Amino acid sequence: MKKIAMLLCGLCAGLIAIAQTDYNFPVQVKIENGIIEGNYDTKQNLRLFFGIPFAKPPVGDLRWKAPQPADNWTGVLATKKFAPRPIQSIVFGDMSSRSAGLSEDCLYLNVWAPARHDAKNLPVLVYFYGGGFVAGDASEPRYDGASMAKKDIVVVTVNYRLNIFGFFAHPELSKEASYKGSGNYGLLDQHAALIWVQKNIAAFGGDPKKVTIAGESAGSISVSAQMASPLSKGLIAGAIGESGAGINPTLSPVPLAQAEKEGLDFATKINASTLAQLRTMTTQEIYEYYTASKRFGFPAVIDGYFYTKTIPETFKAGEQAQVPLLLGWNSAEIPGMAFTQGPYSEEAYTKKVKEAYPKDFEEVFKLYPHSNAKEIELSATALASDRFIAYSTWKWFDLQRQHSSQPVYRYLYSKLRPPLADNSLAPGLAGGTVKKEANAIKMPEPVGAPHACEIEYCMGNLYLVKDYAWTDEDYKVSATMQDYFANFTKTGNPNGKNLAEWPAAAKGDASPYIMVIDTQSKAVKAANEARYIFLDKAYGNN
Repeated sequence: MKKIAMLLCGLCAGLIAIAQTDYNFPVQVKIENGIIEGNYDTKQNLRLFFGIPFAKPPVGDLRWKAPQPADNWTGVLATKKFAPRPIQSIVFGDMSSRSAGLSEDCLYLNVWAPARHDAKNLPVLVYFYGGGFVAGDASEPRYDGASMAKKDIVVVTVNYRLNIFGFFAHPELSKEASYKGSGNYGLLDQHAALIWVQKNIAAFGGDPKKVTIAGESAGSISVSAQMASPLSKGLIAGAIGESGAGINPTLSPVPLAQAEKEGLDFATKINASTLAQLRTMTTQEIYEYYTASKRFGFPAVIDGYFYTKTIPETFKAGEQAQVPLLLGWNSAEIPGMAFTQGPYSEEAYTKKVKEAYPKDFEEVFKLYPHSNAKEIELSATALASDRFIAYSTWKWFDLQRQHSSQPVYRYLYSKLRPPLADNSLAPGLAGGTVKKEANAIKMPEPVGAPHACEIEYCMGNLYLVKDYAWTDEDYKVSATMQDYFANFTKTGNPNGKNLAEWPAAAKGDASPYIMVIDTQSKAVKAANEARYIFLDKAYGNN
């Protein structure tokens, strides 16, 4: 018996040793601020550098200021672990961090690069996370850059400030800034990271002239913002947007006076009459006051510096980045119950439509019909999704194809997710998962792909996301979507060998091509443009 126990212990120790095998050896790179040391991963044949500072820590007097260039260092800076993520609450069930806690000192980025000493002039993909500008983290497994880097792309993920720490505007902040504006610090962090990429990416084998920016949800909104900003538009060669643009009604920027008033009202309510008081508060105090307020962040701002006008105004003037654009959204971004505010029924649906569009409800019923129970579910889902985020993405698409000579490629992601691997979890309202509660309203079976579900597919990271029971079909769809994104990052065109042909959307085409990404991906002519034209008028963006 003793021999058997010893044998089992030895076997377990051997298995642990296998599980803990380290395939790395240290590798150093000299960048503008000094020498960094990351890992050369011999298993993946990649060089990995995590937690590289791209700006000074935005703490103390630098809280609520535009990011400042990072200080130089002497010796060798270890960049082998993910740095702290921005201060945030637990807002979304699908976020799984690998970072070292939370901190206001969060302005760090991560680089995955092919491991060839002679690599140079490689395309670069800079990815911005989603999370509604209130949550998110560049270390999340679904954003991992390894799979893309294996396709000869240098991948960068970026932390940027969030919620009150990243978007707080205030009259005193505007007064002290050289550009007389405030807010937008999270967007300015992204811009600072793009400046860092221009100066340093060649050291990792990347070409600063081949930088494609990408992101999902708030990350996609960020891409639209960076395209529109006079600060960033010259720093990018391509753009990818997944579900979202900073266009009314989706987290669009507000006038500076409005943002300053919101910030001043918040400060007044917490008895902070001056900016000096706000800056002397601890992280804990600011965080607790913010969470107690029940706010969902603070708005982006037309500050006259990062944003000089709205995104539609910028694009209509042809002042945006004139680069190839690939964008799209998912087939069921949010359940229709988000619109009906309860179970599907003709009574609930017609009531909500008439409330939302009292003068135009008959037109809405034609665009989103309701002749039977299934049609009500599909129409409610489509209308909820369009109002939530699909319309704003469509508007971005339409603005670029009408006001640019560069190609624009549009997709509709439609792959249904497989079942959850953990029976204690349930799907969240807008993507992600939540703990299953016995008394929770049972959600209907999905009629399409929910918000945020495509991220791990397009980045090739299904194997890192453990929530779902992935199938061969899922891996097939992931390979297809990742190849389209990788091709676009390399050439500005998603097409390539063994892929269904993806035509660019023609300017002025009333029924442009859309790539439906599913188990069998194919390009089709758009069938529902009238919905977006109607919403364009309803939101006053036409």
